[in-house]
Amino acid sequence: MHESRSGRGAGTAGGCVVVAALVVAAAFALVSVLLGRPIPGLQQQGDTVAAPQSTAEAPRSTKPSGRRPGVVNIFTEQGLRNSGAAGTGIVIDPSGLVLTNNHVIQGATEIRGTNTDNRRTYRAEVLGYQKAGDIALIRLTGAAGLKPAVFDTSGDTRRGDVVTAVGNAGGKGGNPEVVTGTITALDREITATDQSDGSSERLSGLIETNAPIKPGDSGGPLLNTKGRVIGMNTAASANYSMKLEGGSRGYAITSRQAMAIVRQIQRGDTSNGVHIGRTALLGVQVRTPTTESGGQGNGAFITGLIPGTPAERDGLRRSTTIVALDDEPVDSPGGLTDLLLQHQPGDTVRVIWMDRAGNRFATPVTLGNGPPQ
Repeated sequence: MHESRSGRGAGTAGGCVVVAALVVAAAFALVSVLLGRPIPGLQQQGDTVAAPQSTAEAPRSTKPSGRRPGVVNIFTEQGLRNSGAAGTGIVIDPSGLVLTNNHVIQGATEIRGTNTDNRRTYRAEVLGYQKAGDIALIRLTGAAGLKPAVFDTSGDTRRGDVVTAVGNAGGKGGNPEVVTGTITALDREITATDQSDGSSERLSGLIETNAPIKPGDSGGPLLNTKGRVIGMNTAASANYSMKLEGGSRGYAITSRQAMAIVRQIQRGDTSNGVHIGRTALLGVQVRTPTTESGGQGNGAFITGLIPGTPAERDGLRRSTTIVALDDEPVDSPGGLTDLLLQHQPGDTVRVIWMDRAGNRFATPVTLGNGPPQ
């Protein structure tokens, strides 16, 4: 299933940029997998914490930061959708570890990242992600000696502070676009809806800014006047819409939130909805069942099978409804994704499905390798 979120993309309001998008109403039931392999530790210079300022200190500078640290232009191919997308990432370690939004790499069958400091382009692999928090960690393969951004995870930000947003606006590549503004609110909440499967996530604790964040900026840094990263830009994208509170604003996940998930991925900790390593694939296009399709709103109605995937190979059928996975009820397309995310490629799962007449069947399916969710 796909969920989209973002900062500056090309195509829709805020977020990943979608190139040659193929509109698919049904979602892909793909899944995330746990590899259990160690992830190299992050170097401390990539996570410097600024010392909190007391209220007795002199007013902060009102000039925007001139630094443009460790920005990566990210481009993805989404082979199962015959489309592509673009976003931004932040270098957090000289070895090529990059923080970005999950929706930037969601559904990607290939990821490339261009480091804007050395102008080199690398293939990238996904190390882990948290779908609900819209946070992902990727590695630029073969990268070394990159200049990491400096993060301020102190939470020492206030309404009215001047900020700078940097990103791959419009998915153009090249030099990142830079825009400035102020923090208009803290601890904001938004509802993010994945239009492909109808699932929703509540993002909370966000920084709100009037800096004009655009599609493609997703995953890029929000900087304070010291040039330190206080947040990661996020907004809407092609398949992901956001119900904003307070009008058209830009939003950023705080550095504290993002780096906490990075550390969790680093430890291989899969709690709190964090998924590490590869993603398992079932290979069905699904939507919410209707009375006409023989359902009552529960389950995941199969509208199509992706050619060459386990679902087709092992005998699942179109126009039927998946109602359980390994005896765990499937209440919705999003629920199917959540259950699949508990498995790895190569796992065999028991798919319980129902035809229009209400007859139930059980089919064992061995999951394949798929894109991140």
